[in-house]
Amino acid sequence: MTMTPRECVLAAIEHREPDAVPVDLGATPSSGISATAYGKLKQHLGMDGGHTRIYDVVQQLAQPEDAILDRFGVAVVDVGRTFNDRDQDWYEIRLADGQRAQYPAWFKPEAKADGTFIARNRHGLDIAHMPTGGTFFDQSVFPWLDGYPSDMAAALPAAMQQVLWAELVHSPWDHAGEPGFWAQLRQRTLALRASTDRAIMIVCGCNLFEWGTFLRRMDNFMMDLYTEQDSVRAFVDAIMVHHMAALEKVCAAVGDCCDILRFGDDLGMDSGPFMSPAVYRDLFKPHHTRLCDYVHRNSGMKTFLHSCGSIRELLPDLIEAGYDVINPMQTNCRGMEPESLKKDFGKDICFWGGGCDTRAVLNRATPGDVRRHVLERLEILSPGGGFVFNTVHNILSDVPPENIVAMFEAVADFNGKKADDQSVQ
Repeated sequence: MTMTPRECVLAAIEHREPDAVPVDLGATPSSGISATAYGKLKQHLGMDGGHTRIYDVVQQLAQPEDAILDRFGVAVVDVGRTFNDRDQDWYEIRLADGQRAQYPAWFKPEAKADGTFIARNRHGLDIAHMPTGGTFFDQSVFPWLDGYPSDMAAALPAAMQQVLWAELVHSPWDHAGEPGFWAQLRQRTLALRASTDRAIMIVCGCNLFEWGTFLRRMDNFMMDLYTEQDSVRAFVDAIMVHHMAALEKVCAAVGDCCDILRFGDDLGMDSGPFMSPAVYRDLFKPHHTRLCDYVHRNSGMKTFLHSCGSIRELLPDLIEAGYDVINPMQTNCRGMEPESLKKDFGKDICFWGGGCDTRAVLNRATPGDVRRHVLERLEILSPGGGFVFNTVHNILSDVPPENIVAMFEAVADFNGKKADDQSVQ
């Protein structure tokens, strides 16, 4: 009996050989596609209907429509797509290249005379900018830039409201403050599960290191990891109270009807982790372990961590902390060669991504080169499960649509050959 897309995803995570390599496009804000690239892709495919809806306004990511999911055999979707499901939840805009797209009704950035866009929080504070011709918003406020407050727990809620990642949040969390949200989340997730055989993802964040960089700014927080460790510990303790309260509600609402819960915490740069493994074990690993343990004890969901960069040195600790999935496998960073990662860690964690390099191949190579590159990655990463196909990171605005099609057609051809080989056996 042929596996459903959901069964293929779960088999891959559990290191069982699925009938087909499962594919993701847009199930997370780190495995998606920019609105500009999405519009060009639809034009290339001759798809005139529908809408380019920007569900993640910070990164300007489009929510893939059912026709695109079907076209490319996508095996997983985010519950956020069940919100903002009416035409009146959106309004028309123009992208930097002139394409038509739509923003959520609640997002109303100000256009300046020089072409810059400014986004404000609920109190009218300027918190993010997108420059002329830009394709995403940049953070403009770092609430604790001058130092940690004396009472971090008390100061956190107001500080978080000044950060674009919390105030300009993607669905379903743009509805989180509404009455009856948790009941709505459950109802919509159950309806989604009944209507699709794709795996279902919920994005939950719970970032730790990254929240330090959002509040203190990257340069300051990096120094804090070594010179202000007591303050970092106090900060992480305070934000964990916030995260655990949200996580408890998520698990209670959808822990039995979502398949995967996606956490985030970028821990690496091109050359290596942002911190030594010893510092990670001291400051962050116990809390990551607590998050994973809670999900595994209180739901049926798999735990998924998005972390960019060169994190090979941290992978043993991340596996020990309880993550089932790591995303994206940034293969263009030091020590992140797919062959060695699959050999050394492929039986212990599922790699979600790394199927196509987005820095130098998908955006710059010919369609033929993209195809060869993808097939090579599939041969390396797919055996024995433990792999869900996705790019190294989001498909950005400079990616030609021909290359996107070539990438997904390569996966389809690989899966077709896999099915033929299985039928012969």
